[in-house]
Amino acid sequence: MFRRVLVANRGEIAVRIIRACRELGIETVAVYTEPDAHAVHVAKADDAILLEPGPVAGYLDAERIAEAAERSGADAVHPGYGFLSERPELAEALARRGIAFIGPRADAIRTMGDKVEARRTAEAAGVPLVPSSPVLTDVNAALDWASDVGYPVLLKAAAGGGGKGMRIVRAPSELAAAFPLAASEARKAFGDGRMYLEKFIEESKHIEIQVLCDRHGNRVHLGERDCSIQRRHQKLIEIAPSLVLDPVARERMGRTALALCEQVGYDSVGTVEFLLDPEGRFYFLEMNTRIQVEHTVTEMVTGIDLVQEMIRVAAGEPLSVRQDEIDLRGYAIECRINAEDPRRNFMPSPGTITRYLSPGGPGVRLDSCIHGGCEILPHFDPLIAKLSVWGRTWDEAVRRTRRALDEYVIRGIETTIPLYQRILQDPDFLGGRFTTYYMEQKIDAFGYPDPEEPWDPFFVTAAALFAHYLRGGLPGAVCHPGGDV
Repeated sequence: MFRRVLVANRGEIAVRIIRACRELGIETVAVYTEPDAHAVHVAKADDAILLEPGPVAGYLDAERIAEAAERSGADAVHPGYGFLSERPELAEALARRGIAFIGPRADAIRTMGDKVEARRTAEAAGVPLVPSSPVLTDVNAALDWASDVGYPVLLKAAAGGGGKGMRIVRAPSELAAAFPLAASEARKAFGDGRMYLEKFIEESKHIEIQVLCDRHGNRVHLGERDCSIQRRHQKLIEIAPSLVLDPVARERMGRTALALCEQVGYDSVGTVEFLLDPEGRFYFLEMNTRIQVEHTVTEMVTGIDLVQEMIRVAAGEPLSVRQDEIDLRGYAIECRINAEDPRRNFMPSPGTITRYLSPGGPGVRLDSCIHGGCEILPHFDPLIAKLSVWGRTWDEAVRRTRRALDEYVIRGIETTIPLYQRILQDPDFLGGRFTTYYMEQKIDAFGYPDPEEPWDPFFVTAAALFAHYLRGGLPGAVCHPGGDV
């Protein structure tokens, strides 16, 4: 087992990893940039290393992270999610220094991180695919392909994720306008403007299978999560298990996910994501080669600590569970608590938390890095906490989540808590009658009008920083939300 692990992340996921390491008797090293000097993850680690004064760049510099790990005496690095977690450059920089990467091999990250190559690999493994185009570099080729397969289509970034560069297109005129905008967004986000098209599946559910693989050829799946409650391709609420899959369908999807893992030689925690159509057919979407934000609900229904398993596997140990030992018990719901204002098109809501009361009680889990007096700045993803609730039945899980949301008090900034309180009362949500279009269909009824065009994130960040400056805020002793998800 490792002696010392550097956590190459921040916010709630860094705290989560530090806790897992402590239970395993492993020392931890935090990394931070200057605005994070007094953040919770820095205080909880056994040691901490300053990366650089700027707020973000240090967390994205693979060589700097690897140098920090070497300097700290760490024998392994855990990347968390976001930032460098799906960048093979970090795994390779660590390997050159003889330091373990707590995650899959670099070639697996590279293969599954490229959406086009991932589809080729899935096809070779016999995984069902949505019809898609080759890589596209100009709008005329995109128009030709879309005309052949038929609208609607989904325009996606080849190197992308998290909804960046993604557009649903229902007519040639929309595609002609969307292609250059999406390609530009992809270049800014990933340094790669290549695009491709998929046939868009109407009324689909977003179902993902949690997988766990070791370096001894052992592979298991831990059931599914329903991540259909999204807004602009960003997940808001996740549920385990799904309300629509029966044991036969679950096992079929699980076996398919493991076939992909075998094809790519996967050897860590990961997630294989699918679209499920109204007839029960499922299609490969992507694979995330890291721990997911929503891993908490799988942990609650299986009793398996995924972060600890991930660490053990990276240390060369075999899995601690067999497929026939995995039993899904009850239901779990995760609500992502974001510092966003749903009444203003989900604009980020930076500021100081003036009052904070956290929920608790039976079946309630809170993954967080915030507290009263904590200052939220707009440099990072707006996720500030994750509320996960378990119940023996779906009804109990819903009632407990309602109660926990009612107990949760965050003042001084706007959050998504009021939105979740509305969703947890909606008959369609309670009955499992929701798809990836649920939020678009319901947002007006919830009292949050959704403008046609999303806000420009660069403009909003600049405006939020200026407003923060006018209020006298300075980037000193603050607590920030987590990295990109």
